[in-house]
Amino acid sequence: MSFYNEAQAMAGYLTDLRREFHRHPCISREEFWTAERIERELDAIGVTEHRRVDGSAVVASIFGEKEGGRVMALRADIDALAIREADETREYRSREEGKMHACGHDAHTSALIGAARLLMAHRSEFGGEVRLIFEHAEEMGYGARVLIREGVLDGVGRIFGVHMAPDMVCGKVGVRVGPNVASVDHFTVKVHGEAAHVSVPHQGVDALYIASQIVVALQALVTRRSSPVEPLVIGVGKLHAGSSYNIVAPYAELEGTTRAFTPERRETTNAEIDKLCKGIAEIYGGSAEIEWEDFGSSIINPEGPCAEAGEVVTDLFGSDALVTDRPICCIGDDFSEYQLKVPGVYAFVGSCDPTRPDTGVPLHNDRFDIDERVIPMVAAMHAEYAVRYLTGKLEK
Repeated sequence: MSFYNEAQAMAGYLTDLRREFHRHPCISREEFWTAERIERELDAIGVTEHRRVDGSAVVASIFGEKEGGRVMALRADIDALAIREADETREYRSREEGKMHACGHDAHTSALIGAARLLMAHRSEFGGEVRLIFEHAEEMGYGARVLIREGVLDGVGRIFGVHMAPDMVCGKVGVRVGPNVASVDHFTVKVHGEAAHVSVPHQGVDALYIASQIVVALQALVTRRSSPVEPLVIGVGKLHAGSSYNIVAPYAELEGTTRAFTPERRETTNAEIDKLCKGIAEIYGGSAEIEWEDFGSSIINPEGPCAEAGEVVTDLFGSDALVTDRPICCIGDDFSEYQLKVPGVYAFVGSCDPTRPDTGVPLHNDRFDIDERVIPMVAAMHAEYAVRYLTGKLEK
């Protein structure tokens, strides 16, 4: 009996588990209920080797009964978003006001627990260790670095993770070599000017005007300072300035993000933003300071692990299931931080049911939902990849 058949046999259990997580979403760094629920389920399965990390992450280990020293890591992110769920008719809608699993992390978590059940039932077939990483605070680019510092990758030879993909129908799995997901940086620009009455603007320094010029000029870095065939995003989502309609604003603050697919383009763009903001502020008599937060590097899938994951997908679900040319996207995911340390692959799993429109809306939408048939697929992929890696069956 294949792992997929076994996972399908517990589809009801996995669906119920996902819906329980969906009803009780916990936002980044507050996933205490989620962590406790994961621990209770692991105990019930018989996974006794687990620990908390940084308060709300859970790391567990399943050891095979055969000889072997390899370690395979499987990762699921567990945090929700500060979004109010729009569809109040869903039986499993969020019970936490202003919080929602709108990115599929409830499904990721449930699938990894399902993989734990499969692996516990097959410990006699492999040696070594499968390390389960239930990562907290992925949405703020925080969890992976903390977990790495705490040693979760010690001894790990391979890592695997997935993400729901509402742009693909359930049954398809995207495994693409090379860049998949953009790096994410958050910037805050603080513009300092000088107040004056609007009737005498020359006696002041208009921070609002400076900030407005910066917002417009930033797009020239995309259209005139980078290759038109190399994806790059510079977005400004927040601008605040001034205190009254008739006062030259002495201060302005804007926040934005950059998204790039190579380390070189990321570094160059961020340096150019620094130079541009300071230069424009100086031209108009003000000054600007820029603060950066590194939320995550670009996810770049290596060829070898992609071949391994692709083999797992085709053997479990058939050759038609594998998608190797899914378009790259400018979302971010700190799974990239694990890939900087050990070889790993990140796959996208189709979560759309064309007959249910809410399963096709974008990530982070307040109507987001999934085709729950994807959960047994992911559980089987986790278990199959882990066992094949630990037993050396992927080596040619």
